[in-house]
Amino acid sequence: MTAVQNQNPPVKPVRGRGPSVITRALGSRRLGWAGLAFGLLAPFVTATPYALNVMTSAAVFVMLAVGLNIVVGYCGLLDLGFAAFLAVGAYTGGILATRLDLPLLATVPVVIVVTVVAGVVIGGPTLRLRSDYLAIVTLGFGEIIRIVANNLDITGGPSGIYGIPGLLGDTLSDPVVFYYTTVVIVSVAVLFAARLGRSRIGRAWRFVREDEDAAEASGVNTYRVKLAAYVAGAVWGGLSGVLFAAQLSAVSPASFTFLQSALVLMAVVLGGMGSTRGVVVGAVVISLLPELLRDLADYRYFVFGMLLIVVMLIRPQGLWPHRAGDPETAARSTPGVPATALSAKEDE
Repeated sequence: MTAVQNQNPPVKPVRGRGPSVITRALGSRRLGWAGLAFGLLAPFVTATPYALNVMTSAAVFVMLAVGLNIVVGYCGLLDLGFAAFLAVGAYTGGILATRLDLPLLATVPVVIVVTVVAGVVIGGPTLRLRSDYLAIVTLGFGEIIRIVANNLDITGGPSGIYGIPGLLGDTLSDPVVFYYTTVVIVSVAVLFAARLGRSRIGRAWRFVREDEDAAEASGVNTYRVKLAAYVAGAVWGGLSGVLFAAQLSAVSPASFTFLQSALVLMAVVLGGMGSTRGVVVGAVVISLLPELLRDLADYRYFVFGMLLIVVMLIRPQGLWPHRAGDPETAARSTPGVPATALSAKEDE
């Protein structure tokens, strides 16, 4: 018996190969700071008016996409009319700034209040719907906001509002200064959205997204949770509208069509729904790629669409999908399973 035991030693448990170098790099917290440093150093590479305008538009688009990610990525509410909140923020700030001769920054508190009210008014009666019905209703509200802005005298009708001052009046009129101001504001908004997603309400949003019936059976007030996500997204969209109005110094209904909402949703899906880092990357790609393909003239949108189709076929989960949890945390909640094994399973 002893000889048999010596010939067949006990088998050691198989351990996972651990997270790869790429996985560790993508999960590093320093990567966000690297992206911020890249944004701050970009004007040193090219500082032409055209380049600064494109980069500023990309930064505003990032903030808009992060706001929609709260609604779609975190909570799973398909919104096809998110440009409505961009319009509410832009028109509210523009009307107050031009009528009362105020810098746009002074209108931010009123913009937040108005966007919260708009989120409650739009989301209150519609968030009891689900899936396709919710998408259709939000699409209708987006078009209603645009048509109302197109027919009211206070919004300037089809011509819109012109002569909107900057964030601090003429102080931030320089394109470089305005770009850096926008990057700082957007960075704070992205960081706050990421923290919000990891908070208690963020976990409730993800629970509702995965299984709303199970969440409701567990005691989660799904209606209030969804309304909180919708209102939070509305605030992000309204603040994006303030930056949008400050950049262009003019707003008109033509800027808030369904195409704008579709592009924002495309950025969220392309980057990875629920992943703040992925949504930032997706927004940058969606906003910059058409400009990089401008030399192709009339064919640039065709090439742009083909590239998006190829990317979605190769990465259907998004460029930078959200990872469900940290391997070490999962290991502590799963007795007998080493963290490296869980990491290997996620990498596969």
